[in-house]
Amino acid sequence: MEHDDEAQVRRGHRRRDTASSLIRHGLLSDGSAGLKAVSLIIGILVVSPLVWLVVRASEVEYSRAVDLVLSASTLGVFLNSIGLVFGVTVLSVLIGVPAAFLTVRTDVPFRRLWTVVLSLPLVVPSYIGAFAFVSASSPRGFFGWIPTPYGFVGAVVVLTLYTYPYVYITTRASLKSFDTSLVDAARTLNASKWEAFRKVTVPHILPAVGAGSLLVALYALSDFGTPAIMRFDSFTRVIYNEYNAMGRNFAALLSVQLLLVTFVILGAESYLSAKSGSGSGGNARGAGAGAGGKKKTRLVSLGVWRLPAAAACGSVGLVALGLPIGILVSWLLRDSPSYASSLAFEASYAFNSVYVSLGAALVAGVAAVPVAYLSARDDSRLSSLIERSTYIGYATPGIVVGLALVYLGVLYLRPLYQTVPLLVFAYVVRFLPQSVGSTRSSVLQVNSSLPEAARSLGRSKLGAFLSVTLPLIAPGVLGGAALVFLTTMKELPATLMLRPTGFKTLATHIWTVQVQGYYGYAAVSALILVLISGVSMIVMISQEGYDVE
Repeated sequence: MEHDDEAQVRRGHRRRDTASSLIRHGLLSDGSAGLKAVSLIIGILVVSPLVWLVVRASEVEYSRAVDLVLSASTLGVFLNSIGLVFGVTVLSVLIGVPAAFLTVRTDVPFRRLWTVVLSLPLVVPSYIGAFAFVSASSPRGFFGWIPTPYGFVGAVVVLTLYTYPYVYITTRASLKSFDTSLVDAARTLNASKWEAFRKVTVPHILPAVGAGSLLVALYALSDFGTPAIMRFDSFTRVIYNEYNAMGRNFAALLSVQLLLVTFVILGAESYLSAKSGSGSGGNARGAGAGAGGKKKTRLVSLGVWRLPAAAACGSVGLVALGLPIGILVSWLLRDSPSYASSLAFEASYAFNSVYVSLGAALVAGVAAVPVAYLSARDDSRLSSLIERSTYIGYATPGIVVGLALVYLGVLYLRPLYQTVPLLVFAYVVRFLPQSVGSTRSSVLQVNSSLPEAARSLGRSKLGAFLSVTLPLIAPGVLGGAALVFLTTMKELPATLMLRPTGFKTLATHIWTVQVQGYYGYAAVSALILVLISGVSMIVMISQEGYDVE
């Protein structure tokens, strides 16, 4: 018995020494161990599906893996995806930057109207845009006389129309924070208008353009619905086809390649941001300055180009927003063939979407609280690592998350495979950072002396948090959960792969109808999702103080 007691004491000393060592090396601080443990478990759970995907890919025989990775088809998919990302990003910059300049720095007529119109395409999920354009050129569509724009060009055009607002919004925020007296100073030094723009304005907005371009590139790389509907073989479409054709080893290898490309893009953006001493953070600062501090701006006179500039702004909004909504409304008003009535919209699709989205929002909201609180109150490397780990799933394409959970479910979680809990878990892996970010911002706004005062009155740490901190951060928690809810409503690839048999949501209903070719039956589901996306944008605008002046 005495020997056991001594061994137990030695183990206790070793644990304390280990903890002290971790604290000395910055991996831990001396905060709540329980909070760190809970946050660490959440971080591990969020990352775990991707680990299993890598394990699955590593099980492929080496020679076969080399043959698959180096095959002509894989190289073609890789080049297709890179071309898609490049084309969409370049076109988005070519549309977004001039549009931002016109609505902020010039006297174009109806500037406030164009500001809203040019931002609104963000409310249309790109796969609904692709669906609308394909249905319009179908034999019964508005433009049945023109060939359907399948392939690379169609995918690039559709994705550009629904992603350029990322560049537009970030560039616009940067321009609004720009002190135009710098341009005036350059002009007094005999610089031409173009030289002043190139040497003064461009360096200021470049970080914002880069931040917007990063969002566009990641979206184009990870999007599944648009390449699938436009029949373009990008990574996501081929992975899904291989998954359905039981070529799951190849699908796993392609998924790992897609992950690597995603991380290369993120790494390149971080490197360029560090090199320029700016980046997305710079953009955020610019946005904040634009929203908070009103700077005196002298508008550039367009002269005879005022009306053409206004027409250009209107034409972009008309094609990106007016055309798809008009097409969907027209399908809604038409009679659909009765022999395909099994594809008609049912209220259960909307109910199922709301049901799983509420589940994801609830779980993400609860899981975000410890992670966000630890990140805001603890400056150790461990807390930073846990918070960043939750963003891995967000940067990972939905189809990769779906495939990883298919492997995990089939091999190790068979009772959960194709059930609502596993589907909700996939949504949490994808969208948890939306809730973490919103909650963390709220925690940072709470004065730390308030819970300390509660503790001085005899409350425990948990009691002080529940009675003081939680009520103060509740709006941020609810706002983040609302974003998760609204984003989940639109999610397509993971839902297709993980939903229970016979379980249909609005997004999967649109997908099914599009595959069958009876477009009219998808109008109700598509319009509901556009409406929901509009609500999500209002939430984001209200949270970020987006300025339309």
